[in-house]
Amino acid sequence: MIGEIDDAIRALVRRSEGIAADIEVALDAPTKEWAARRNAPTVDLFLYDIREDTRRREHGFTEVRDEHGVVTSRIPAPRFFKLSYLVTAWTQRPDDEHRLLDALLRCFLQYDAVPDSFVVDTLAETGLPCSINVALPPPEDRAFADVWSSLGGELKPSLDVVITAPMTRGISYAAGPPVDRVETRISAESIGATDQVGTRPRVGTGHARSGS
Repeated sequence: MIGEIDDAIRALVRRSEGIAADIEVALDAPTKEWAARRNAPTVDLFLYDIREDTRRREHGFTEVRDEHGVVTSRIPAPRFFKLSYLVTAWTQRPDDEHRLLDALLRCFLQYDAVPDSFVVDTLAETGLPCSINVALPPPEDRAFADVWSSLGGELKPSLDVVITAPMTRGISYAAGPPVDRVETRISAESIGATDQVGTRPRVGTGHARSGS
């Protein structure tokens, strides 16, 4: 799933009209050593955080049916994970980097979710969209300055792009064979008939009359 999201957002950047075709698109951590080796304009998509979106966790099951509509198995609901990318532009001049960041922002704002053409393999298993959010405020427990500090680099203008993707758990529970049901119907007429058949004549308690 992670590799498929990498490929999807890299393809979105490469086919954007505002970004030149000769600009390199990388997935590396933007450390000082990496930045020193840059000798061409580069867009870096660094995956720096993965966490579950617990607000969307479900505990139900999805039924899998055969061609006859019979339930053959049940699978747990997928889990949703937020993949956060630190998106940066690297050129020789700050104003060129700002223009490139502007183009990147416009690129991601075109999409509410990863286009269907990129939803393949494991991403397509659930049939659910992979939402895209860009430049949202970071969570309270995470600051961009801390990210840059952990990378050993200086703070740099960047975009925070978050892809929320569903992921199957790889668990399947086989369903038992269908149970035959026999439907019993009781009508008022059948009840009346039963009463008549089952009625016995009463035995009298008086003395029998003798014939005259």
